[in-house]
Amino acid sequence: MATLFVDKIDPQSGTSLEIGSSGDTITIPSGATITNNGTQTGFGGVNTPAFEATITTEQNPSSGVDTKINFDSEIFDTNNTYDTSNKRFTPGVAGKYFIYCNACFGSNSSSTFQQGYLKTYKNGSLLKKSLTNTTANYTRYQAMTVGNIIDLDENDYVEMYANITLQSGTVEIRTTESFFGAYKIIE
Repeated sequence: MATLFVDKIDPQSGTSLEIGSSGDTITIPSGATITNNGTQTGFGGVNTPAFEATITTEQNPSSGVDTKINFDSEIFDTNNTYDTSNKRFTPGVAGKYFIYCNACFGSNSSSTFQQGYLKTYKNGSLLKKSLTNTTANYTRYQAMTVGNIIDLDENDYVEMYANITLQSGTVEIRTTESFFGAYKIIE
């Protein structure tokens, strides 16, 4: 094996520089630094599939009942992986995903909200949940946010549920303050 000592390799004008051939391994030794001052392509990664959905019509589920949140409108969907009819995300690509949701719960009556759960379901089963409880000091509205990193196979699906308890009045899951999304983590 020979060693070539140079400060710069410059291709002929208007051509590309190729190092190695198909099947070769190019090794960057430990302690070496790669500095990129140009445009990189072909390495790194992308955080797709990715989507975000929102609610177009306020939901009014029964107090104290687990209810799927109707995220029925896509803000974006890079790979057509969010199903607005079933209100679920099916990634189509296995990997780790960051799943996030913000939901604003409330009551149509002033200061009667007691507690709310925001629940992440995977394949129809409860995976994780978050609780807010205001029974010592009732409020009218309460926003909840959850974030989960979940291993998903290509055919797994994720849905968001709520369970809201009021002292009185009608439960509200508000539209503009509620959203649900996910993106693949680069591993």
